[in-house]
Amino acid sequence: MGADCGPAGDPRPLLLVDDSPAQRKALGASLRRHGYRVTEAGSGEEALELCRRERFDIVLSDWMMPGMSGIEFCAAFRALPREGYGYFILLTSKSEKGEVARGIDAGADDFLAKPVEPQELYARIAAGERILRMERALSEKNRLIGATLAEMQTLHAALDRDLAEARKLQQSLVRCRHRAFGPGSVSLLLRQSGHVGGDLVGFFPVPGGRVALFAIDVSGHGVASAIMTARLAGVLSGGAPEQNIALAGAGGAARPPEEVAAALNRLVLSEIRTDQYLTLLYAEVEPETGRVALVQAGHPHPAVQRADGRVEFVGQGGLPVGLLPGARYDRVELRLAPGERLLLMSDGITEAEGAAGGQYGEAGVASTLHAHAGTRGMAALDALVTDLIGFTGGGDFTDDVSAVLFEMGPG
Repeated sequence: MGADCGPAGDPRPLLLVDDSPAQRKALGASLRRHGYRVTEAGSGEEALELCRRERFDIVLSDWMMPGMSGIEFCAAFRALPREGYGYFILLTSKSEKGEVARGIDAGADDFLAKPVEPQELYARIAAGERILRMERALSEKNRLIGATLAEMQTLHAALDRDLAEARKLQQSLVRCRHRAFGPGSVSLLLRQSGHVGGDLVGFFPVPGGRVALFAIDVSGHGVASAIMTARLAGVLSGGAPEQNIALAGAGGAARPPEEVAAALNRLVLSEIRTDQYLTLLYAEVEPETGRVALVQAGHPHPAVQRADGRVEFVGQGGLPVGLLPGARYDRVELRLAPGERLLLMSDGITEAEGAAGGQYGEAGVASTLHAHAGTRGMAALDALVTDLIGFTGGGDFTDDVSAVLFEMGPG
């Protein structure tokens, strides 16, 4: 039987400790014949000093020695800093259970009765070598796992940095959060639930003294949804009218809301080509008269707060954008009197789960509008967020929260 070899092909180093030179010579010669690289020590103290300088995978030590005993050497050996495990066999004439227990407590792996029977000795060493091979394989796997985890942590940190930058870029899509248009004004709310989200809100002027408002919620969350919102922001931009899908009518005239929804549906299905879809509220408002024409495509019903404080929810539901070719969308018309307002909101508001159960719903929206009827502009949207935080029991929303608020000035 030959010694098990390490990675370099060398036999395992073995330390033989015995105060009897004759015993060491006989046992050492036998071990070397079997291919082990044997180092001898005549005392526990000498053996411990050797172990401080050199690594031994297998240790055979006599129990009864003058000075430091085998069991004391075993305990000191276990206390030494080292890489990998060392298999320790005590050579002893002791067989009492109490003595064996002391040896185990000191860190011994196995016991061999003296005088040593060669066949049994090599069987015990072979068992130790199997354990050392398993320990070495496990250590290597742990090393690989550790290296993989470190690499993943590095990648995760880089991804976090990239997502933080992506969040800034997505927030920049909504450059202006509040703007006045004659007697009316528009305020925007966009709060992502994660690094990046799938909600988009905005406004832009259209011919005829009107203002277009839009609220979009792309299905899903994360990077894919954020990329789609960036694409949609490009086709609903007031900064590039020639690319604006709502201003592509003949002579530069604005498309009616229902045609804008249909055009977006064709765009998503034919050009963007994604498994994602989106819900939409698109409205045109005439600030001078308060006339509103809007289309609802799967988005929550918009809320209208009348001058007397009443809250109405309008719209006809409609199909989401990007699901069915040739989908039709119906226009809804209404009129805002002086002091009245229109709120377009995402389902991150209406479907927010309460800390005590239930959803915020239209009832929650109506209650907030009633409670803050005298609060205008961005302050009104801040009040909505504050009430939503109180309802959910915290500011970490599970879905993006977005809204567009159009308010008519007092008469």
